[in-house]
Amino acid sequence: MPSIIYGLLALGLFVQTLGLGQTILVAGMTLALLILPIIIVATREAARSIPLEIREAAYGLGADKWQTVSGYILPAARPGILTGAIVGMSRAIGETAPIITIGALTFIAFLPPSPVQSTFPFVNFEWLNSPFTVMPIQMFNWVSRPQAAFHVNAAATGLILLVMTLAMNGLAIWLRYKILRSMR
Repeated sequence: MPSIIYGLLALGLFVQTLGLGQTILVAGMTLALLILPIIIVATREAARSIPLEIREAAYGLGADKWQTVSGYILPAARPGILTGAIVGMSRAIGETAPIITIGALTFIAFLPPSPVQSTFPFVNFEWLNSPFTVMPIQMFNWVSRPQAAFHVNAAATGLILLVMTLAMNGLAIWLRYKILRSMR
């Protein structure tokens, strides 16, 4: 499904119906909706890849369905589930269409409040209600300016996006290999 559909859903549901505004919280919920099908499909496929013999052995030992799923199926499917979650998050890093739909800004002249503060209760949730932008939009903004320094910033932003995507996919592969190896 095209990612713009998730943006339209979030605009209609979160921004207009629930009145949450165009905030970081809504952007996060939109990206969560975007990667949810990826994680669900990865989880289902990882669980289906577990041999039937493991299920039958658990039932043969007297485990009920929930004990079989929680004690045998999910631990054995963990590498596939983690891989799906990390690949989903790496997709969310570069998504711009749904975020633009809900109202991402092209220029932000200030930083949102810090989520960590020096006074009690040490956690601040004000940043969730701040306006936002995303790196691809900021990169486009810098490329469209005539000064060379902005082009350097845009190139660095593109490199950061590329490195983050490759690092997350590499982490997914490494975790999958490490967990599969430890299970043997």
